[in-house]
Amino acid sequence: MDLKDKLISSFMAFENNVDVEHPVHDVRAEAMKNFEKKGFPSKKEEAWKYTSLNSLQKTNFSIFPKEENALEYKEVKKYFLHEIDTYKIVFIDGIYSSYLSETTHDGVDICLMSSALTKPMYKQVIDVYFNKVASKDESLTTLNTAFSREGAYIYIPKNKMPKKPIEILHLATGNEASLMLQPRNLVVVEENAEVQIIERHQSLTTNEVLTNSVTEIFAAENGIVDYYKIQNDASTASLIDNTYINQKDKSVVKVHTFSFGGKLIRNNLNFYQNGEYIDSTMKGVTILGDKQHVDHHTLVHHIEPNCESHQDYKGIYGDSATGVFNGKIIVDKIAQKTNAFQQNNNILVSDKATINTKPQLEIFADDVKCSHGCTIGQLDEEALFYLQTRGIPKKEARALLMYAFANNVLSSVRIPELKTRINKLIANKLGVNLGFNL
Repeated sequence: MDLKDKLISSFMAFENNVDVEHPVHDVRAEAMKNFEKKGFPSKKEEAWKYTSLNSLQKTNFSIFPKEENALEYKEVKKYFLHEIDTYKIVFIDGIYSSYLSETTHDGVDICLMSSALTKPMYKQVIDVYFNKVASKDESLTTLNTAFSREGAYIYIPKNKMPKKPIEILHLATGNEASLMLQPRNLVVVEENAEVQIIERHQSLTTNEVLTNSVTEIFAAENGIVDYYKIQNDASTASLIDNTYINQKDKSVVKVHTFSFGGKLIRNNLNFYQNGEYIDSTMKGVTILGDKQHVDHHTLVHHIEPNCESHQDYKGIYGDSATGVFNGKIIVDKIAQKTNAFQQNNNILVSDKATINTKPQLEIFADDVKCSHGCTIGQLDEEALFYLQTRGIPKKEARALLMYAFANNVLSSVRIPELKTRINKLIANKLGVNLGFNL
């Protein structure tokens, strides 16, 4: 039985364990029909031309974890941003860990998706927002919707801001020989509200783990969302991340993606600007080696006039690593005065490393300022020589140049402790200790 057939049969068992009278039941059932029709994406599709899921489909993943594996905080402390106090929503093998978590309902709701989907007090928000911006056609999104049950639920009412940032952490322990996880997150930020979120998926095992995650983010008028994705997983862990963002007038949403490890990483990031004077920012730093593969697939749809979007992705690829960047900006005819910027710069530090990059613009308005571009190259030998003549060893000089290469992405991280942590991760990936922070 291949993975698709196993998922279809598992859905029947899943339905027997959830409330079939719940309104979300119909959404799940329709989503499974769509997945059954489409199946897993293949390289025949333009959007997946450079990323194959064939090896994952041949793996006999467990769809449901057998039991929770308890963990002590000291075992996983290093994966948290423990330098500051945060709210925490932690899952171990897909099961919520109340011991490691800190949730709240003090003016805001930072809790579980399972509660939001089943308790009447959340019904109004769920009816308005759940599965409203997520794609009904993208097969892996529909697969997640079909099994949607657990994840993070974050609701920030008007004029509110949580007292501290929020961490969403998914841990895989290796209880199963191979495990598939499908977390579903919903983030709603109402008018004049603000939130900072850090998300991480971390495997603690050499067993194979496949995470198919979907996050829906809604930013109302003047809402502000800072979202940080930390991807530094084991070489046997794969992540497919679908994030959908719906923005209203004068909202600001920034998503930073730091991809430093994992067998296969696919980031689908979709922004929909449904209002005026909106600001959307996507930035990323990728540093990969071995045979790791990362695919950044972005979309910004400018629907209304007087809006901005900024994309800046940096990639450093060594050994036999493969990178993909496929970014699209769509400017509707009505979206005059749009300012859209898209840039993808890459450094190959190995002759065997590969990058496939395809920035795209589809512009139907005539009064816009739009630009896109990409570069692929190696380290500047003259700059490297200059640093060496100043007494800096070659290894440290190469690392210094790569630090400088990624600097403008890091400069917009608004949580100082997180910026320090990212700097340490980058130094570790480059194999040096430069003794300073950017």
